[in-house]
Amino acid sequence: MNDTAPFDIYLVATPGLELPLLEEAHGAGFIAARVVDGGVTFPGTWTDVWRANLDLRGATRVLARVGSFRAMHLAQLDKRAQKVEWRTLLRDDVPVWVEASCKRSRIYHAGAASQRVANAIAAAGIPVAESASLRVMVRIEDDLVTISIDTTGESLHKRGFKEGVAKAPMRETMAAMFLRQCGFDGAQPVLDPMCGSGTFVIEAAEQALGLKPGRHRSFAFELLPSFQRNTWDKMRSRMPRSLDTRQFFGSDRDPGAIRMAQENAERAGVADAVVFEQNAVETLAPPDTPPGLIIVNPPYGTRIGNKAPLLGLYRSMGNVFRSKFAGWEVGIITTDKELARATGLKLEMVEPTVLHGGLRVGLWRGAL
Repeated sequence: MNDTAPFDIYLVATPGLELPLLEEAHGAGFIAARVVDGGVTFPGTWTDVWRANLDLRGATRVLARVGSFRAMHLAQLDKRAQKVEWRTLLRDDVPVWVEASCKRSRIYHAGAASQRVANAIAAAGIPVAESASLRVMVRIEDDLVTISIDTTGESLHKRGFKEGVAKAPMRETMAAMFLRQCGFDGAQPVLDPMCGSGTFVIEAAEQALGLKPGRHRSFAFELLPSFQRNTWDKMRSRMPRSLDTRQFFGSDRDPGAIRMAQENAERAGVADAVVFEQNAVETLAPPDTPPGLIIVNPPYGTRIGNKAPLLGLYRSMGNVFRSKFAGWEVGIITTDKELARATGLKLEMVEPTVLHGGLRVGLWRGAL
């Protein structure tokens, strides 16, 4: 594989959020992207890999699919794995680790499969170590072997600025896709009345400012021989836009959450675009902006135990939104249809549901 020949790039999606990730990929210029099982794929080169990691807000990680072949038994896997151009793909001074999965295949032992590929990599003079930061992934499905390099490293929801987190935090990748499903494009004001560590507010502000989500962190692709430091530095050095006013607002009744959110916003470089203040939902007032989007991830019944107090919270929240926020859009993430209905708002759930913290949550959205 040379540096300019296209190969398949696979974006791992949060299950249930494949379609908004596809929309984001198309909007980022990956026009050939299409939804496949578990994510989104498109043909591209190494510079596309770098840009996908840097630019895309909804992907969990980016895999470079660098080889595929059929193998019916381990000896065949062994032989064909040795023909992969490992010394072109990997560096001989950077250890790698191999992980395998097997599904509906005559090779069914994932451990044995990973060992055969690891042996082929080691035979090419590349060190293999369980503690390695770089991961080669082997997927065997219907006897088709697909070899990928995880070009991301730590999950892409780890933007590199959030040190403080609240209870049951919303992952940044999920928050970005829920914002997209609510129609947010960077132009509207956003308010989160139960902001926790500020994820929704910071994600919205970053998008409005044109800040790249991967700008503050390192990636596994920097350990590959295809990596070009000068090109990468130019790619992530774009200047942010400026905003005339603060348009992104978060409130929470917990002063500790507000402190965390403010510190996270400062580390993210968006403090001048956001306002965080301690406030209960019952006393919430609209900011001095045109109508925008209220998005909130309230407590769920299965997390708290007793649903009765939550019904009152959702009812009160709906009353405040309806009486004070005419013209705004609203998005509520919750596990429970009964809780969503308790708001008294005209909401529809966006299918499908999404797994979050071991629970199935849905985005309920509507107009006020």
